[in-house]
Amino acid sequence: MQDEFFGGLDFGTSGARISIINLKKELKFSNSITYEYGFKDPNSWSNSCDKLLDSLPLHIKSNIVKLSISGTSGTLIACNLIGDPIGEAIPYDQACNDNKKLLESLSIGEDHLQTPYSSLAKALKLIDKYGKNILLRHQSDWITGWLLKDWTYGEEGNNLKLGWDLIKESWPKSYLNTSLVKSLPLIIKSGTIMGQIHSELAERLKLNKRIILISGTTDSNAAFLAAGLDKEEGLTVLGTTIVVKKIVKTPIKEKGITTHRVCGDWICGGASNAGCGILSKFFSDLEIKELSRQINTAKKTYINLLPLNSRGERFPVNNPFLEPILSPRPVSDSLYIHALFEGLARIELQGWEKLHKLTGSLPKRIITIGGGSKNPQWRAIREKIINIPIVSCKKTTSFGTAVLALNANQ
Repeated sequence: MQDEFFGGLDFGTSGARISIINLKKELKFSNSITYEYGFKDPNSWSNSCDKLLDSLPLHIKSNIVKLSISGTSGTLIACNLIGDPIGEAIPYDQACNDNKKLLESLSIGEDHLQTPYSSLAKALKLIDKYGKNILLRHQSDWITGWLLKDWTYGEEGNNLKLGWDLIKESWPKSYLNTSLVKSLPLIIKSGTIMGQIHSELAERLKLNKRIILISGTTDSNAAFLAAGLDKEEGLTVLGTTIVVKKIVKTPIKEKGITTHRVCGDWICGGASNAGCGILSKFFSDLEIKELSRQINTAKKTYINLLPLNSRGERFPVNNPFLEPILSPRPVSDSLYIHALFEGLARIELQGWEKLHKLTGSLPKRIITIGGGSKNPQWRAIREKIINIPIVSCKKTTSFGTAVLALNANQ
């Protein structure tokens, strides 16, 4: 019997990654690429998707049977009615403070939508800018549409910030009789068969023409799948931003909080605007590694930084006007990166404290995934500040997306 392969593509802030697994969930191939035109340009997404699929070995190209996509939650673009993007995307960490009264009237009783970081706030801005005859699609859904050449659908988890209700399985009643309705996707569950890859794309890239596209998920949910959490564990994603998640018994609706349904579990969490992105503004990857080795993790710096990537915060506090604190900067670069690590760890701690307040429990162990999870000094600093054991997961988010493809309708 020939091998069958299952693919996951994950689209982050700086680039994209592909993972290919077999039926035994063994990683058979992986690759990553940085965006050619920048994160906000959808052409970067399709270009990266194209290149990553083209990079697959021929025996995998011929035998890949299912493919799924994950992307940043809350990154929204406007398209014309045939799926062509109009302008740049509004990224997940950008606040849209226009249309405040309209936002409030459309989201009565839905606190999680009444934030300028919600996709609903972004949608109103895009409709203002480009008119009513547009499609509104999140990053993962748009890329899946590009592979199918059909932009009809949206995956439920990617559309929570736009207003989709997982329990009622509907859009808010307040959306009815508004111009917003015709711009919204037809919602399907994560892990659903959507159709075959577009034949011309498969032929150009020499891919199996019968590849089935599986509805994807958000990047942090894919990280959850990769980490394989149990009910007493928590997940921290240390990517460009920090995301914390844990399994809960019932959904929670509050500003800055999202509750997803993943493999039958309710997953509650929040995403900060702080994370590894701030480190890369000051240091290269090699510098971060070398300077980290000079850190004495037994000592504190007593430098109180708030290392947001830019102005504004979504979680653990919801304040679009919160300013970063990146000084005083000591002469020693090693001391500065130590202070940045401490500041990021405090934000993570506040995130867990917020979830503790909402759910009544803390995780007994934190599994960490993402680029920052590889740094042992940062992990030691986090353990000291958060006071919960931390374990690094070596699997990537795209691996979790490939697992989603494998598990689809099995």
